[in-house]
Amino acid sequence: MNESSHIEERNYLNRLKNGEVDAFDYLYHRYKYQLAGNLFNLLKSTDLVEEMLQELFVRVWEKRHLIDPEKSFKSYVYRIGTNLVNDYFRRLAKDRELMQVVWDNIAQVEYPEALKLQLLKDKELMRTIEALPAQRKLVFTLCKLEGKSYAEVSRLLQISESAVNDHISRAHRFIFQHYDRSITLMVLIFSSILINKIP
Repeated sequence: MNESSHIEERNYLNRLKNGEVDAFDYLYHRYKYQLAGNLFNLLKSTDLVEEMLQELFVRVWEKRHLIDPEKSFKSYVYRIGTNLVNDYFRRLAKDRELMQVVWDNIAQVEYPEALKLQLLKDKELMRTIEALPAQRKLVFTLCKLEGKSYAEVSRLLQISESAVNDHISRAHRFIFQHYDRSITLMVLIFSSILINKIP
């Protein structure tokens, strides 16, 4: 965000703190579309996205007096979104089948760069990935940890893109079943992707 945009947003945040509805509307429309898009990429449920977005911005309004206009509103929204994601996955943990569906959805999304670096430091996760069959491990590493597209990996390994997709899906299922902290990982991936593309 450039300096003039930052000043403009700070002005809206000050007005929001004073309870001005039009300032809330501005911030809502400024952030909702990309949040909704990122949420839908993961949840594949319009109803669930709308519910989560509504709860997020209700919390923004209810806690408006706590907002610091000098600090990043993006980070503030990120914290609320992360808390909602944590709440969602705590509820979801009781339904293993539904969790598998969400995990499969996450498998199709590109990981943000900062997340890749974080995952590479997780020794238990790396041990789980090491236990994958050789070709599947290679495909997963190239796509998810090195950021190559399915098309690039398809050309590199001389396999079809559908085969790449199948390897990624199966790798994700294996990780979900064998990695002890798979729910924590799901939350981490989800919350990182949720906010990553908001400028």
